[in-house]
Amino acid sequence: MQKFISFIITVFIFTSSFSQTKYGKPEVHPIQIQNTFETWSAYQKKNIMLSRDFVALDASSKEISKEAFLNELINGNHIPIRLQSTDSVFYYKLFKIQPKSDTSIKATIGQTAFDELKNHKTEGKPFPKFSFTDLNGNIVSNETMKGKIIVIKCWYIHCAACIKEFPAVNALVEKYKTQKDILFISLAEDSPEQLNTFLARKPLSYSVIPDMKSYMNETLELNAFPTHFILNKEGVITKVVNSYESLEVALEIESKL
Repeated sequence: MQKFISFIITVFIFTSSFSQTKYGKPEVHPIQIQNTFETWSAYQKKNIMLSRDFVALDASSKEISKEAFLNELINGNHIPIRLQSTDSVFYYKLFKIQPKSDTSIKATIGQTAFDELKNHKTEGKPFPKFSFTDLNGNIVSNETMKGKIIVIKCWYIHCAACIKEFPAVNALVEKYKTQKDILFISLAEDSPEQLNTFLARKPLSYSVIPDMKSYMNETLELNAFPTHFILNKEGVITKVVNSYESLEVALEIESKL
């Protein structure tokens, strides 16, 4: 009986706090969504995309910067929940992680937020100067791609997640094939010989540049694969993401600017 009363009080406080704010209510119950890791994981994959642009709210519904929001998630005491909205703006709010929640929820959120914060800090900077030769002998450089939107996929042959998204990124190339101001290139760790053998079995519609391990590790300082960059027509990084789903959303926005 005491547990039931405590639950009712929690729900009352939760609903009361949202009756006093201009923002919508959470689209899921912040406590119930933490019942199992599987429940939270399914929700996060479908509804939370930290790479996108969103209005960030702290636990008291105060607007904060995206960087501050991600730092709170890295600290491990909050989960992000999307708020209901009647407009096209995304609102994410911080809610406390429950003491009895699966520790995997906290670990997953923290690692995801850490990667997203690193990506976020890269955005708005010029992409490093480069001049490479792809597998077909074409020179690919900042100069040859000036005035174009550039999509860059960073990967390697033994990265399962990188290969799994091949059909999806190939479909993306097909979708934008009539837009001549959008170019797709990829940086791969592997040698030309390894790539030619591999791509004969698993085609990739991007221009492929071999032997990029040092460049990706030292110049781009990547620690997660795949990583996708979108550069605007001035060569500035507008978005860095680690999944095809995030790439698709970001490229659609960039292509309409």
